[in-house]
Amino acid sequence: MNLGQWIGLIALLVSLYILWQIRQVILLVFMAVVFATALNRLVRRMRQSGAKRNLAAVLSVSIFLGILVALFWLIIPSFIEQFQQLAELVPRGLERLQNWAVFMENQIPNRFFNYVPRLERLLQQIQPFIAWAFNNFFALFSDFFFIILNGLLVLVLTIMLLIRPQPYRQGFVLLFPAFYRSRVNEILSQCEESLVHWIRGILIDMVVIGLVSAIGLWLLRVPLVLANSALAGLLEAIPNVGPTLSVIPPMAVALLDAPWKAGAVLILYVLIQQLEQYLLVPYVMATQVSLLPAVTLLSQVIFAIFFGFLGLFLAIPLVIVSQIWIQEVLVKDILDNWKADEKDGSVQVRELAEVRDAHILHQSQQK
Repeated sequence: MNLGQWIGLIALLVSLYILWQIRQVILLVFMAVVFATALNRLVRRMRQSGAKRNLAAVLSVSIFLGILVALFWLIIPSFIEQFQQLAELVPRGLERLQNWAVFMENQIPNRFFNYVPRLERLLQQIQPFIAWAFNNFFALFSDFFFIILNGLLVLVLTIMLLIRPQPYRQGFVLLFPAFYRSRVNEILSQCEESLVHWIRGILIDMVVIGLVSAIGLWLLRVPLVLANSALAGLLEAIPNVGPTLSVIPPMAVALLDAPWKAGAVLILYVLIQQLEQYLLVPYVMATQVSLLPAVTLLSQVIFAIFFGFLGLFLAIPLVIVSQIWIQEVLVKDILDNWKADEKDGSVQVRELAEVRDAHILHQSQQK
C-alpha cells in the first residue's frame, strides 16, 4: 500500500470511530426521519385542504403528541398503583406456593424427589430475585431527564424536517457523485414508500390487537381493560419482543383479582398471537417490504445489543431502509454489472453512470 492508500484507510477508520461515538445521536435523527415520513402524509392532506405547510406540520405533530400523551396518561398511573399492590402481594403468594409445595411433598413418595429438584428449595432461591425485581422496577426510569432531552431533540428535528424537507434531502443527495444523484433520489423515494407502508401496517396491527385484547380482557373481567389493551397495541410496534412483554402486566393485574385469571390471560394472549400470525400478518405484510422472520429477529437482537432499547425499537425500519440500499446499490448497480476482463483476468466494475442507464433500460423493458 502506498501513502495515499494508508491515509485513506486511516481516514476511514477515524470516520467509523466518530460515527460509533455518536451512534445514539444518529439513531435519534433516524427516528425523527421515520416520524417525519409518517406525518408527512397527514401534512400533504392538510395542504390539499388549503393549510400552509408550517401550520400543517405543527398541527400534525400536535395531534401525534396528543395521542401519545393520552395513551401514557391512560396506562402509566394505573399500572403504578397496581404494581405497588402486586409487590405487596408477591411475598404472600410465594409463601402460599411454598406451603403447597410442602404439602405435595408429604403426599408424594420421597423416591420421586430423588429425580427432580425440590420445589421448596427452588422457591427459596428465586424469592430474593423476585423481590429485587419488584423493588427495582422503577429504576428503569431513573434517567428520566435524559429521556426528556432526547424526546425534545426528536420533536424539534421532526418539526424541522416536516416544515422544509427538501433542503435536507438535497443536502444528503449532494454527498454522492453528480452522475449518481438522480439514482439516489429514486432510492430515497423507495425508502419513503416502504416506510409509509410499514407504518400503515403497524398502525393496523396495533389497532386490531388492541381491540381484540380489550374484548378478551373485558370478557375475563380483568381490571384495567383500557390500559392493558392500549399497552398491548403499543407494544406491537416491537415485533417478537413487544407481544411477549405485553402479556406480563395483565397477568400481574389478574393475579391480584383471582389466580386462575392469570392463566386465562396467558391463554388469551397466545390465541391473539395466533390470530395475528395467521390472519393479520399476511394481510398487513402484503403491502410491506418482505422481511424474513429470522432476519427480523436477528436484527432486533443485534441492534438491541449495540444500541440498547432505541436500537430494538428502530430495528425494523433500519432493516427496511438497509435492505433497499443493499438491493439497489450493491446488488443491482454493482454486483449485477460486475464483469471480468478477458485479457488479464482482473475484475473491474462499469462506471456508475453506465450502471444507472442499464438499470433504467432494464426497467423500461420490463414495463
